[in-house]
Amino acid sequence: MDKMNKRIALVTGASSGIGLVTARALAKAGYRVFGTSRKPVQSSPEVTMLVGDVTDDESVRALIEDIVQQAGRIDLVVNNAGVGLLGAAEESSVPQAQRLFDVNVFGVARVVNAVLPLMRQQGSGRIVNMSSILGLIPAPFNAFYAATKHAIEGYSESLDHEVRGFGVRVVTVEPGVTRTAFEENLSRADRPLATYAADRQRSEALMRQWIDEGDAPEIVAEAVLRAATDPKPKLRYSAGKQSSQVRSLRRFLPERLVDRALRRFNGFPV
Repeated sequence: MDKMNKRIALVTGASSGIGLVTARALAKAGYRVFGTSRKPVQSSPEVTMLVGDVTDDESVRALIEDIVQQAGRIDLVVNNAGVGLLGAAEESSVPQAQRLFDVNVFGVARVVNAVLPLMRQQGSGRIVNMSSILGLIPAPFNAFYAATKHAIEGYSESLDHEVRGFGVRVVTVEPGVTRTAFEENLSRADRPLATYAADRQRSEALMRQWIDEGDAPEIVAEAVLRAATDPKPKLRYSAGKQSSQVRSLRRFLPERLVDRALRRFNGFPV
């Protein structure tokens, strides 16, 4: 397939971690891939890197226009850009929580709003929104992050119903804990309280352990590729064994048993 006939993909947050591995996997699968980062990053033969800030309307609009000017269309968008926030819910100010939502939720919406007119005009397109197992279950000391992923779940499924008649599908990929740089996109609560310190420190230690033992980013990239190319797409794609187990846990076990299991898993008294 020559360059002019390749399917065109955009992966946000593609400078490292899951985004970079996903961008490379799509390129290997035959896509012409554009990736974004907040700061300039050198392109590679596989991925054309562009500067894009998902919290800025004008930056997102210019990004989409740039890709269309270079490639003529966009067939796939992978909304991967995101940040984390570690701390008890009470420890984060409302402005800090708003900044998190501005990236993880409204950043997705900005990209979607910018690309949907093009996809409707084309009569086709696939949007893959990166969710998480924390879009399915609660997460002590990750309350606002989990809230953003729960929001992505509801937003994506609702949006899919709205745009399916135009030939556009919207799906989510739900990674489990993945081996990526722990500090890379993580903020900590901006008003820590001594009363939560011991539990927060235990939670952070557990998180580091889970990440060390987590899935490789390639597992998530494989799930994204399935979500991007499935001729009859599902609404959700689990990425890895842990993700599949969490979906089953949430779907089939009684609420009380799920609550007990989550408290035990997070080191709380049952």
